[in-house]
Amino acid sequence: MKENTWIIIIWIIIWLIIWYLIAKIYFQIKIKWQRQEAVSRSRSVVLWNVNEKIAPLLPNFPYYYKDLTFVWKWIDYIVFDWLSSWNLKQIVFLEIKSWTSNLNRNERMIQECIKSWRTKYSIYRLEK
Repeated sequence: MKENTWIIIIWIIIWLIIWYLIAKIYFQIKIKWQRQEAVSRSRSVVLWNVNEKIAPLLPNFPYYYKDLTFVWKWIDYIVFDWLSSWNLKQIVFLEIKSWTSNLNRNERMIQECIKSWRTKYSIYRLEK
């Protein structure tokens, strides 16, 4: 009886060690994959940020780069069309997207607000 108890205890210890090693290998592989995915996402975000900055310098860009003001969040640029020539024609809210991406929820709300003319110009003055 005493021998059987020791054999069971040894088998339990062996199985615990085996499952510990399996779990350790699994989590190491999972962490390695997550790190690779994070690096890949980071690269694509950095690349897209660079593309947003370079887009106005491309030959077929429809606006003059001196008329652009970079906003970055939810709207990439505000274009004061022909303002650099002292002949302002229009103000354009410009979002730069790749050929596969869509507007997110905030960008769609901004687009709808602008389309429905719910915009205004306001001045905030600082007190002395």
